[in-house]
Amino acid sequence: MSGGRVVPGTFSGKVRAHFRRLRAAKPRIVVDPAEAVQLAGDRIAPGNRRAHRGVRGHGRDATAALLVGAAVTLAAGVAGVGPAAAEETTADESDEELVFRVGVLQDIDNLNPFKGITAAAYESWALMYDTLTSYAADDFAPVPALAESWEQSEDGLTWTYKIREGVTFHDGEPLTADDVAYTFNRVLDGQVEKTNYGSYVAQIDTVTARDDTTVVMELKKPTPIMERLAIPILPEHIWSQIDDEEVRDYTNEPDADPAGGIGSGPFVLEEAREGQFYRFSTNEDYWGKVPSIDGVEYRLYRNTDAMVQALKNGEIDFADDVDPAPFAALEGEEDIEARSSVYYGWNYLTFNAGAELVDGTPIGTGHPSLQDAQVRLAIHHAIDKDVLVDRTLDGRGEPGTTIIPPLYPEHAEPEDPITYDPAEANRILDEAGYARGPDGIRTMPDGSDPLVYQLYARQNSETSQTTIQFLQGWLDDIGIDSTAETVSEGRLYEIAGEGTFDMYEWGWSTEPDPDYQLSTFTCDQFSYEVGSGTIYAGLNDAFYCNKKYDRLYEQQATELDPAARTEIVKQMQLMAYEANAYVVTEYYDYLQAYRTDRFTGFVPQPDPDGAILFQWGVHSYLNIEPVSDATASGSGDDSSSTMVVGGVAAAVVLGGAAVWLVARRRHHTDADVE
Repeated sequence: MSGGRVVPGTFSGKVRAHFRRLRAAKPRIVVDPAEAVQLAGDRIAPGNRRAHRGVRGHGRDATAALLVGAAVTLAAGVAGVGPAAAEETTADESDEELVFRVGVLQDIDNLNPFKGITAAAYESWALMYDTLTSYAADDFAPVPALAESWEQSEDGLTWTYKIREGVTFHDGEPLTADDVAYTFNRVLDGQVEKTNYGSYVAQIDTVTARDDTTVVMELKKPTPIMERLAIPILPEHIWSQIDDEEVRDYTNEPDADPAGGIGSGPFVLEEAREGQFYRFSTNEDYWGKVPSIDGVEYRLYRNTDAMVQALKNGEIDFADDVDPAPFAALEGEEDIEARSSVYYGWNYLTFNAGAELVDGTPIGTGHPSLQDAQVRLAIHHAIDKDVLVDRTLDGRGEPGTTIIPPLYPEHAEPEDPITYDPAEANRILDEAGYARGPDGIRTMPDGSDPLVYQLYARQNSETSQTTIQFLQGWLDDIGIDSTAETVSEGRLYEIAGEGTFDMYEWGWSTEPDPDYQLSTFTCDQFSYEVGSGTIYAGLNDAFYCNKKYDRLYEQQATELDPAARTEIVKQMQLMAYEANAYVVTEYYDYLQAYRTDRFTGFVPQPDPDGAILFQWGVHSYLNIEPVSDATASGSGDDSSSTMVVGGVAAAVVLGGAAVWLVARRRHHTDADVE
């Protein structure tokens, strides 16, 4: 999912009452005619990053034809990008530059690290900014980054970080301990800043710069996450010009005021065209290993088929988050390596279990039946996860259960998992008093408010759309009617924040430390209101609030014994699972492909079977090298003419508002994305 976007005020109760009684003939995935071209062939990825990353929200997409396939195919036939747009994508590029071109399906929702929530956003920040520590490529262990060393006091309440000397920001200004202290204090004192990074500073009391190279953090309680503080370090001389209100709208783009995108990372943001491309040049003054390439370019595509064709044609060097069917077709292709990796991403369905602001004020249009845990349990029984893995992942994954994926040792597997059993689902609803009406649609126990749900799928994700179509059929089997609509991830995050939904599909990618992912189910991650009527979304899109869960979250955050902490983390996962806060539908493999005649030296994370891009860190970007000068310099020579003349390829480069935002992370988040 996502974090920190402004969402409009909530709908009135009168609109809600009318909304509940609307029903549409199947198939019921609604496509706005104005979006027909934009939707053609779309898919989504995170998120942890995600995200995630929560986003990164990544996520795999189905290869089976959708119920809306005919309309989408027709739209794809007329979609196009004019010559000017195609020229923009390749303008001002020197044939001598060794640029690593990455095809992606997810747009960066926001370059501002306090506002973005998609995996693509987190990946861009990793290029631009440094953090105090990083994650090792082989096993996710904490390793030095800006902090070349650190130590803790005997009581664990004081942490001292030694900051590298001679580090400069992209504008030439020195990076000192003052910038580190400023960044952390901005998160500690801010509100919107806490959405993405509040969990990292929850146990920090004060942060001070003792001198130019020494940062001291005093804690409220000892915590095990002080070696994993994944907060981008910002330049104080720029961000101090942006106050608490301005930060909500600050784009952090090169033409922003003050100038944006300035960090200390290995790459410098040069140009950002939403829905089209993002260009980064190599930071020749980087304190660490200077990349062997001249820059990185992300090119956006509407679907995997177009992206894969661009890879075959040599327009791009790398294709990220490939759909299963095109991926299978790439296996054995000359000069192309198709790599299936173990991953930390997962897809899910969420329920609106009672949307509220953090102060307890009810918001949104959620159907009251979903506040009943028995209804959520019944729906979970009605979902066939094996079918989803087969149809959306082509079997390249496994059915999901809890929110920490099996890649990590903290994963908890239920002893008695909820299985696909529509008869049991109907029995639960019958016993709970949700009787069927004359039309076969169940009502609330008092006979009011028919169970008609509003569902949402992600506009650029075939996985999401296919999942929602299956969900509609499964809901129908248990007497629940529904309407469904496809929206962009940006819009979906607004809908989540305002609580104007019943169920939707999205995804997360989970950090190596479980703290962040666990924080997304805490009560203080509900939506919140600023001023009069402006609502901002937190990370808790299920609006699951359990005070015992929150107490366990605080406990794990201060438990220093790894085994004891793991037991708490597992207990929390099972609590959320048994409450059916989410239905984790699938853990997916990560499918990527690259041209072996262009670049070599990719570094997997974890070693040896992990992802080689969109990692926790920038390992591959720092280590890839051209296979030869000849192939490297010719990597993009014909891309402009191909995109203009090629028809199919031209049709799929995203333009303007046609963006694919993804999960969270959301850090994050999802096989289509983080």
